[in-house]
Amino acid sequence: MAAFSGRRPGQWGLDVEGVTSRLEQALGVALTFDACGGGNGGDGYDAALIDLLRARQVPATLFLNRRWIVANPALAAELAADPLFELESHGVRHVPLSVTGSEAYGIAGTASVGEAYDEVVAANDWFAATLGRTPWFFRSGTAHYDEVAVAISRSVGQAVAGFSVNADAGATYTATQVAGELARVRPGDIVISHMNRPGRGTSGGYAAALPTLLDRGVRFVRLRDGF
Repeated sequence: MAAFSGRRPGQWGLDVEGVTSRLEQALGVALTFDACGGGNGGDGYDAALIDLLRARQVPATLFLNRRWIVANPALAAELAADPLFELESHGVRHVPLSVTGSEAYGIAGTASVGEAYDEVVAANDWFAATLGRTPWFFRSGTAHYDEVAVAISRSVGQAVAGFSVNADAGATYTATQVAGELARVRPGDIVISHMNRPGRGTSGGYAAALPTLLDRGVRFVRLRDGF
């Protein structure tokens, strides 16, 4: 609080100062999947998507929201035990990360330094108890930030993960659209998709695109592997 109170942000959006949107080491592509939690299907689990990644032995980084973990404790533990996946934090309230309450898509963000800090660290106890570490990366709900909030996350050791390819637009794209977005990935890209919306186009799009990408020689890495 002492370090950041009084600092007023001058930036707002998806790609502000301090957000990591591409891999430092462009040796592969990092697939990242959000599990957003909450009502209206937010606590769902796209088993077809995860089964596909396992069958193809494609590593990925999973951003778990605290509410999703609470709703799916056995699944969260199973994913944590699978070395194919790297688990990182998607916060708890699933809101934009701000120190002034800035909005994205009509969703009000955290409104103070204290609220931003709480959103970043609220799930850390589960990660520490389950993985033996706190998260290396944080991604907010909506992936919107101001640069002061980003600095708060970085100050507690959690880099803020953005993206360079939006493969499923919040799980609203059809399978054809998802496959089309995936077809353009290049080394160094961070891809964002969702793993909590079964029945949408995400798993079908990945099922269509992954064989071609693997045949093309695309190497997939966990987010941490690119830094």
